[in-house]
Amino acid sequence: MDLAYISFRQILTMVILMAIGVACAKAGLVDETVGKRLSNLLLLVINPLVILLAYQRPFEWELLRGLFLAVVLGAASFAITATVAHIVYKNRSGRGTLFMSSEGKIAANRPSRSTIFPSGMKWKEYDNAIEKFACVYPNSAFLGIPLIYGIFGSQGVFYLTGFLTVFFVFLWTHGEMVMSGRRDFSAIKKMAVSPPMIAIVLGFAMFVTGVRLPEVVHTPLALLANTNTPLAMLVAGASICGVNVLATLRDRRIYGICAMRLLVLPVFVILLFMPFNIPPVLLGTIVVVAACPVAANIILFAYRHDRDHVYASQAFAASTILAMVTIPVLLMFL
Repeated sequence: MDLAYISFRQILTMVILMAIGVACAKAGLVDETVGKRLSNLLLLVINPLVILLAYQRPFEWELLRGLFLAVVLGAASFAITATVAHIVYKNRSGRGTLFMSSEGKIAANRPSRSTIFPSGMKWKEYDNAIEKFACVYPNSAFLGIPLIYGIFGSQGVFYLTGFLTVFFVFLWTHGEMVMSGRRDFSAIKKMAVSPPMIAIVLGFAMFVTGVRLPEVVHTPLALLANTNTPLAMLVAGASICGVNVLATLRDRRIYGICAMRLLVLPVFVILLFMPFNIPPVLLGTIVVVAACPVAANIILFAYRHDRDHVYASQAFAASTILAMVTIPVLLMFL
């Protein structure tokens, strides 16, 4: 029950930060242009710093074995979720709610062949890439880091870096190809030299060799890395400001995404790993991160590739709010 309470409190913190982002957007402090710039700052500077600093700890063989196991479990979980998401959302398309673009009024859920569109209304086209991305990628960095730290402490965060290593490898290869629509090998090569990938390689090398950043360098980098969660939530909240709440509540596909991300895929992963003799802290870390809501990166990548960032925000917001219930419930069975 303590794990359930801690997770609820951490998620509530994220929701409050998102609400502040909404208020900033309504006050005109954060617009779409600012959102895009902050998204690039998070993806290309702050996220890599979080990874790099996570490896700044004394070398221990036990930690190294746990880290490698976390990488294996993370790779297995992402392979499972990516495969399931591809099967479920393969060639799925459809038209959603008819809405008035100027007022956001809902007129119907599905068109018929004889439907005559009223003036000023149009049908929402679902973004298949957003749906796949939402199901595969949990909020393992922005929500996972403070959540894991609050539950399992620094050891849990260290194991989480193994999962994050796989997360960013998949994110900047599979995720990038899904959102960009490009499936050529040149895209993978470019992602291999992206800032998060460089941070992973450099951070691991420093952990193994025992190289530590001097305090005069570590302190300012840590201060900047600590802005990861609040900045990400502010960007997410600002994007959510433009979301039609009524349309979100009536959109069945949003509920489908949430069910896949918060229940179906996490339970599948948990049942797969539970029979193995995995250290409790490591298993708990994988379970918690697998049950996290849709990654905040979905909004950042939607801005980056000119995808439907409003639909991405709907999936992110709905899953984050529902996770306040689903994560504590899942943790009650650990």
